[in-house]
Amino acid sequence: MNGLIVIDKPAGKTSHAVVQEVKKILGAKKVGHMGTLDPLATGVLPVCINEATKLAQFFTMDRKEYRATLLLGVTTDTYDVEGTIIAEATPQTDRVKIARALLSLVGSRQQVPPPYSAVKYQGKPLYKWARKGITIVSLPRTIEIYHISLEEVALPYVTFSVSCSKGTYIRSLCLEIGEMLGCGACLAGLRRIKSGHFSEREAFTLAGVAEGERKEALSAQLIPLADALPDLPMIPVDKPLAEKIRQGYQPVFDSLFPDHIPFLAAGDVLRLKQEHQLVAIARMLYQSDKLPALAGQERVVEILRVFKCE
Repeated sequence: MNGLIVIDKPAGKTSHAVVQEVKKILGAKKVGHMGTLDPLATGVLPVCINEATKLAQFFTMDRKEYRATLLLGVTTDTYDVEGTIIAEATPQTDRVKIARALLSLVGSRQQVPPPYSAVKYQGKPLYKWARKGITIVSLPRTIEIYHISLEEVALPYVTFSVSCSKGTYIRSLCLEIGEMLGCGACLAGLRRIKSGHFSEREAFTLAGVAEGERKEALSAQLIPLADALPDLPMIPVDKPLAEKIRQGYQPVFDSLFPDHIPFLAAGDVLRLKQEHQLVAIARMLYQSDKLPALAGQERVVEILRVFKCE
């Protein structure tokens, strides 16, 4: 079994625990997730099964969308309501000031990961250092907030939606908002509603599924390898070429573009498919309009990942 399942992660479970549960139910050898969700959070958690774990690197630039609720007037050591309270204040603000603070976050910015996070220092996650009383200050990372909108204000709670780049910590955004409003804040609730092109509409929950029906129910949700990255351009290959690629062959112009040359730029990542099976993920070495001038045996793509025949 190879493919991807979009799980609707419940609150109270780690992403790792969800992966282990799926692995046990399906009896899979390799299972991994794309994009950690804190135990507090719910929502879209794409889980890769067996050969699909090779796809994880190609989702790294996917944007995420969240619906978050922050609690104004409370600051904690973990930046969320599950942490230890370190400061409290009465929020003196209104909807206009809150909306202005949110909008100020839009754009490219530097963000320092929270001390309680999965970011690693000397091979160990920051939360393990923090639990020992050791505070590690990570280097700031460049993130981007594409869109943010205020949904509801019911002081001291504020709900907003945000579209952002991978690696953005919503807990840290809540801390920033609290600082801008002068009262402090922490994350009270979080739901990931979209990860790349996977949305909560297709996310599957195991809650309520009988023990004996879980394997069949999960298997029915499996997204084939060939369909897991629909945004990548696709080039069909025949069976003989597919077999050669799986044996290490790097395609040349004559073998890969005998008829049609789709418009591609140098560096574009694409899928090579044989009928309904994903053969490989490759990177273009030349722009499409440069290909006709090449010799027929010139190598034109770099094979990045090869997938076994299903």
